[in-house]
Amino acid sequence: MAEVALRRELGLWGAASIVVGTVIGSGIFLVPKTMILELGSPALVFAVWIFGGLLTLAGALSYAELAAALPEAGGDYVYLKEAYGPFWGFVYGWTQMWVAKSGSIATLATAFFLYLGNFYPALDSVLFAVPLPLGHNGAPLEIRYGQLLGIIIIFLFAILNYFGIRVGGTLQIVITVVKITLIAAIIVIGLTAEAGTVANYSSVMPAPGGLTGFFAALVAALWAYDGWNNLNMIGSEIRNPQRNFPLALIFGTVAVITIYLLANAAYFYVLDARGVGSGDRVAADMMLRILGRGGASAVSIAAMISILAALNGSILSGARVPYAMARDGYFFRPVAAVNPKYRTPGVSIFSLSGWAAALVLSGRYEDLFNLVIFASWILYGMSAAAVIVLRFKRPDLDRPYRTLGYPVVPVVFVLVAVALLLATLVKSPRESGLGLGLILAGVPFYLSWKSRRV
Repeated sequence: MAEVALRRELGLWGAASIVVGTVIGSGIFLVPKTMILELGSPALVFAVWIFGGLLTLAGALSYAELAAALPEAGGDYVYLKEAYGPFWGFVYGWTQMWVAKSGSIATLATAFFLYLGNFYPALDSVLFAVPLPLGHNGAPLEIRYGQLLGIIIIFLFAILNYFGIRVGGTLQIVITVVKITLIAAIIVIGLTAEAGTVANYSSVMPAPGGLTGFFAALVAALWAYDGWNNLNMIGSEIRNPQRNFPLALIFGTVAVITIYLLANAAYFYVLDARGVGSGDRVAADMMLRILGRGGASAVSIAAMISILAALNGSILSGARVPYAMARDGYFFRPVAAVNPKYRTPGVSIFSLSGWAAALVLSGRYEDLFNLVIFASWILYGMSAAAVIVLRFKRPDLDRPYRTLGYPVVPVVFVLVAVALLLATLVKSPRESGLGLGLILAGVPFYLSWKSRRV
């Protein structure tokens, strides 16, 4: 019997919507505060947004070559395996399954119920407490109504994605279009508000500044830009990948950069530096000043839709990584199963979603996610460097798209990644070390699965 494989059913617009939809989550509504507190002036905030955007674009240009040449499920897992060997592919997949992608899904689901809590405060009420020292600082673990809602939403999107890449892709297009329309409305309202003034762009506030402030703000910006490489994870389900991959990656990344810059232009037009730095939700604060409570509520609705698009895209793309590992024999074999009717990796979809749901219940997903940032950027840098490595290692590889500005573009991305790693190591040595420890915990599993393949 022929092996059931994934099917190429996602077109250019579906692919581009995954890039835009998974990148723009809650960061656009939260990150400007962190950046202004670190930098002190709107001009520097814009400079970091532009620098982070160009760095992200350098990554997208590099990944576009890899995606067009190796259009397989798994994304970075495939590129790292091909360039450096199966161990590095495994390391990437291990972090995605247990911490990075699952933690991201849990974070998004929790952010959704926190925003919804603005309308239904009871969601933050404690349903029951587990009398074990599993909570914060060894306290009993409290389970809130909102956490259960977050889990329901995770599994709802898991079920929808189970019914085919076309269903998940269409849903992604619809939610992303609605999200961008709402964000565009917020931008237009902000930039045309009578309460705004261009003088705010010259306002300042006390901040650390310097190199320390720059890297702290850049980390925040890159968190908002994170997710641009999610599209690569579904490489074996993109139609005409040699054309659509580069177009979707580049178009999607440029669209995100443009939206972020326009949104910040609106924020700072209405609020000065202190105004942006004083509230937790800059978009809501802006709309509150312009339209009152109704405007702030509209931002919460836009944020929830934005989060849902990112959540759907994360489940759709993230489930392909453990599937690819299991297909190659480096993960639990049942996870490689493909539904013969819908041609989706159903076991992988529900495995990833189930673990993400557990992280939502645990309330500790943020700790896990912070620990893996250091290791994740090691792998991002290695993936970009794989463009250069594979030019020498696999000169025979068909490359329908070649990185614009090669080798400068991937080299710049790698160098900045190294600088970020060093800055993170100096600033958070404990978290960096623990993050690497979590990765090393997967080594015995890798050795066991490798021995079974021999």
